[in-house]
Amino acid sequence: MPSKPAYKQIHFADLGPTGYEPAWEHQLKLQQELISRKISASVKSDSDGSGYNNGYLLFTEHPHVYTLGKNGSERHLLLNEDGLRRNQATFIQTDRGGDITYHGPGQLVGYPILDLDTFGTDIGNYLKNLEEVIILTLADYGIEAGRSEGFTGVWTGDAKICALGVKCSRWVTMHGFALNVNTDLHYFSHIVPCGIADRKVSSMKQLLGKEVEPLEVKQKVMHYFASVFECELVSTPLTAM
Repeated sequence: MPSKPAYKQIHFADLGPTGYEPAWEHQLKLQQELISRKISASVKSDSDGSGYNNGYLLFTEHPHVYTLGKNGSERHLLLNEDGLRRNQATFIQTDRGGDITYHGPGQLVGYPILDLDTFGTDIGNYLKNLEEVIILTLADYGIEAGRSEGFTGVWTGDAKICALGVKCSRWVTMHGFALNVNTDLHYFSHIVPCGIADRKVSSMKQLLGKEVEPLEVKQKVMHYFASVFECELVSTPLTAM
């Protein structure tokens, strides 16, 4: 009787509305957990990924916050402290790649914490796979989206609709993507988005001319994530993470 084929198992949880810093700390905890497993003898003996927890996928939505990647410039934030208060926003310097971006209500933020020893130790390919998940999701809504040469993220024409920024340690990822679903695009006027001055920002709501059901978008992203990364998403209570 043939043996059961190996599968890649990813634990999924929707954190709901979460502050940026608590979500960041949660990612760090999960990343360190995977790293610790990787260097243990028990994990090394199960390196084919069969039945092993190969990582996590977290969904969340943040309150108004501008985050600056380690390669970014503070000059790309166009608000002073008073301006941030007036817009009920905060500013946080983080450890992901990329420049400055905005997170806020109406945006789907996804944080994959993946062991790339299983999914392929190639950051460029990993980013392309994340982009592909979003491109396929948008196609289901009739939105033609793709990549823009020289830039990360997903674009519709000259407008970015999904930003990407990641960090990798011992081939375990964290941070991820931010898809503008029903996002208030006015907040992007207070920054130079991703450090790119001559490009626009868009959202699904703007392109479709109507509010989009967030739960439906989440379900489609989960479906295409499982397909592109060839994995099984297992819903996991937060207390078990």
